[in-house]
Amino acid sequence: MFNRLALMRSDRGISRRRLAELVGVNPQTIGYLERGDYKPSLELALKIAAVFRVPVEMLFSLKPFPSVAVVLREAEGWAPSNIEETDLPKRVKR
Repeated sequence: MFNRLALMRSDRGISRRRLAELVGVNPQTIGYLERGDYKPSLELALKIAAVFRVPVEMLFSLKPFPSVAVVLREAEGWAPSNIEETDLPKRVKR
């Protein structure tokens, strides 16, 4: 199972300790979840999603999440197939 817990916590400014308090687990459990050493119960996954006010699918997935860089590029319409030669930086000669 894959998750975006560390990314979401960082974005929201929530410590592992605080998230653990909010969902009623030990802070170590949050660390285990973030590293993928532990899979959450359905109840815990739903509690964590409720803290962040997002659908559980935004935090947990059976498939790897795309990297943030890829998501940002796609959101901006950047993809190798639509880049013109003039968009690329010129090589600097030394």
